Formats: sequence, C-alpha cells, structure tokens
Amino acid sequence: MARLRLADGLGTTAGGQGDVAESSYDGCLSEGLPRRQPAREPTARTYARALPIVPVRARGLTIEGADGRRYLDCLSGAGTLALGHNHPVVLEAIRKVLDSGAPLHALDLATPVEDAFVTELFRTLPPGLAGHAHVQFCGPGGADAKQVALELVRAATGRTGILAFTGACHDTTITTREAFDLPGEVADLRVTWLPCPRDHRRTFGGGRQGAELAARWTESLLDDYTSGAPAPAGVIVEPVHGEGEVIPAPDAWIRRVRQITAARSIPLIADEIHTGVGRTGAFWAVEHSGVTPDVMVLSKAIGGSLPLSVLVYRDDLDVREHGAPTGMFRGNQLALAAGTATLAHVRENGLAERASLLGERMLSRLRDLGRQFSCVGEARGRGLMLGLGLVDPDREVGGREAGGRGDGGDRGETCCVRACGAGGGGIGADALQRGCVERAAAGPCLAAPELAAAVQRECLRRGLIVELGGPHTSVVRLVPPLTISDEQADAVLDRLSDAVEVVARGHTPRTHILPGQKDPPEHEHHRRGDHPVRAGQPPDR
Repeated sequence: MARLRLADGLGTTAGGQGDVAESSYDGCLSEGLPRRQPAREPTARTYARALPIVPVRARGLTIEGADGRRYLDCLSGAGTLALGHNHPVVLEAIRKVLDSGAPLHALDLATPVEDAFVTELFRTLPPGLAGHAHVQFCGPGGADAKQVALELVRAATGRTGILAFTGACHDTTITTREAFDLPGEVADLRVTWLPCPRDHRRTFGGGRQGAELAARWTESLLDDYTSGAPAPAGVIVEPVHGEGEVIPAPDAWIRRVRQITAARSIPLIADEIHTGVGRTGAFWAVEHSGVTPDVMVLSKAIGGSLPLSVLVYRDDLDVREHGAPTGMFRGNQLALAAGTATLAHVRENGLAERASLLGERMLSRLRDLGRQFSCVGEARGRGLMLGLGLVDPDREVGGREAGGRGDGGDRGETCCVRACGAGGGGIGADALQRGCVERAAAGPCLAAPELAAAVQRECLRRGLIVELGGPHTSVVRLVPPLTISDEQADAVLDRLSDAVEVVARGHTPRTHILPGQKDPPEHEHHRRGDHPVRAGQPPDR
C-alpha cells in the first residue's frame, strides 16, 4: 500500500516537507492556467494539448498537479530527465554553484565547473573516441549541436552533401537548415535521404537480409557517380529513432554503415540526443554495435534536466578558423554542474545496465499486450526507450479490409500476429490458437492515431503520463527515468494495460479530463491504483 509513497518522495517527511496545502493553489490556478494558455501561446503547443495538467511539484517518477493529483511520468521531459525530477545529486550540484558565487554564464571561458564536466564526459565516451576527442559546447538545444556538426564535417572534408536516413529525429533539423541557410554561407547544403531498415514495416524484407540490402543500397549510391547525389561530408545516423517510432537500428546495419564510411573517409555522425546517458541499456547507444563514430551529437539528458548541448568529435576534424559561429548560450554553469552530477551518478550506479535488464522485462509485458489485443501492432524499443504501436486490425495498408495482402506502405504497422511469432515468416502457435491466421496473411494494418490518442487519455485518467510518436502519432512512447523502481515499473505497466483494454473494448471517452474535474465512473475491470492519487491520501500502489 505504501510502495509508491516511499518511492516518489512527495509524502509527508520527518523534516516537515509535507503535502502541498490546498490553500497554496486556489481553483483558478488548476483550472485557469490551461484555459489562459491557448490565448497567450501558439497553436504549435503539443504536450499541453494532450496533457492538460498544471504540474507544481515533482520528485523522481512522480508529478503532482495543482489540484493535488499525482501522476507517474513516463514522458520525463521528452527524455531529458535521466534521473527523474529533482534528483538530490542534481539539486546539490546546482546549489553548490549558486552558493559559490561563480558566474552563471561564462561562454567558452575555462571554469572549474566546465573542466569537471569534460573530465566526467571523457570517462564515459567510447574508448576509440575518448583518446583523441575534442568537445564543443553549442547552443542550448540539440538542434544547435546538429547544426554545428554539419558545419564541422563540411569544413573538414570540403564537401557539400549530407547522407541521412528517413524516420530519424534530425530530419526536421536538416530540412529546416536546407530551407533557411543564407546565400554565400552553406546554401549549397544538399541532403540525400535513404531508407533505414525497419523490421516492423518489412523494409527490404526485414531481418538481417533487409539490413544488408539497405547497407548495399547506401554503398551503391556512394559509388555511383551518376546517381546525382553530391559527395557527402558526413553520414548521420540515429541508433534508435526517438520521436519517430522508437525503432532500434539493427546493430549489424550500423556496423556496415561504419565500414562503408570508413573505407571512403566519410565522417560518421551519431545522433545520441535521445539515446545517450544510459537510456538504451548502454551508456551510448552506438556501443551496442561496437561502433566508434567520428562525431557524437549530445543533448537532453546530458544537461541533467537543464538546457545543454555538446558536440564530441575526432580532433583531426577540427580545422575551422577562430571566430567561427558557436552560439551565444553555451557552457551554462548550472547545466554543466547538473550534467556532471548526472553522468557520474549513471556511471557509478550502473544505471545503464539496469535500464537494459528492466527494459527487457517491460518490453516482454508490452509484447503480451500484442497477444491479448488485436489493436496492438508491435511493442519495440531498447532499454528504457519503449514504444507500443496502435493499429486498426480491420483495415489494411492500401485501404483493403483485413484478409487481403498488404502493400507495405508507409502507414503500415505489423498486426498483433507479429508479436505472436508470425512476423518472421511463420504463424506462431499463439496466433493459431487465437484464430489469427487471417490477420497473419493480411500484411501490415493501418496505423491508428485515434486509438493511440485514446490510450494516452485513458492513461492520464489513471495517473500515467505517456507520449505519442511516429509520423502518424500512433505509437505510445515510454521513456521513464533510469531510476524507476521495479514496483513503479509494474504500476506503469498495469495502468497502461488497463488503458489499452478499455480502448480495445470500445469504451474510450472522447474528451479530456481537465484538472479539477471529477473522476469518471470506474470500470468493473479496473485494478487498484488505476486512478491518480490526491495529496494526503495513501496511494494504492
């Protein structure tokens, strides 16, 4: 009964830090803010639309709203919070800098805080890079670091092209850069997009053969001087698609891409913004494949919850002139201190290894949902970076009803029989027992963003915050902090399972539940702990 209270750190303590009093936040705070925000902020808001809550306190996995409700946060600041909210080691590091009187903004001047960060970062880098690497602090966001990475390799190689793979998060950054670069600078930037092997869409047939075919396509394009693609200054890969569909790139494919680029003296850029600092079960996701990239783009968790982006690269690539643009807000001392504390805590406590073990257990339970519900297409991910694809099991890619053959188009998501064992070419025993043979022959089902949104709403009603991703926002994403306990992981999966069950049974409410509104009537099959907990009441889990 008290498990979550012990883990979330929001309960009453001996030091007097008790629950927030109702008088601290009047009704206009919990109900007024979500109503005022649309009138003052742009329509481009994303998280606020799907998550109409007003967070006022947080610790670890738990967020407390102004209305006293508590939520398990599997959004984690879009993956920024490796240690969860307000981790003690991060707060202590920030307080230490504040109390020291050190400058908070020092550009790229040498400071003790910056030196400590770089020293700790070098302890974690892949061995093949740490021995001869340079570090550059960029602007506060990941897009800034990616922009500097492109400038770096273009200056080092004298080439104009970039080779990238569809589905990765950096596609928006690069496309924007192509459109808005000023004439006379890098307006000649040309990006060649190639498909990334994706088993769930059966690209190139899927599996090892598909990964090899994708690599051969890349190799062929680079060696074909009549292809029209400019000689690339660099090749950029994302080891696991973050804001895409949570698709891990095959390790064998990454190794082949490394071989191809090394043989042609093309710098390999690893986009580790989403995957770094232990998220995927290794400190850096490229370590799963044993690859050492030439450039690493780092952000999100690297700042320990504060804005920070860093570029790590081979020292022989550093040929730019002094005075080259590097960004004004770089090297923020509070972010560097928080980042140092985070890197050290993850390393010293083996949190990457724990993410690997716990992630496998959570992924196994997510795959069980695919065996239970036909609207679950596929569970996938790596470490504590997980995704659950929602599909319409009665509609197939190409507009046909299930039972025909799919065309494998972009909106394809493997049906539940893949999770039953039918995805590799045969029909699994579970699929046969459940009468899934017809769906096994049907091919990919259409992605179902409306079902994913319904699952997200049902999760929120149960006190669970999840994110949606993918080009059609049909993938429910889980990126909990690396500090999540086994008990909390079970609570997350219980609430998600109940949400999927409600949506699968067609009982999904069509409206958001705003803070301050009453809970909806309970469904008979809800388990204990499904609903958010009010401050001052003992949580069920």
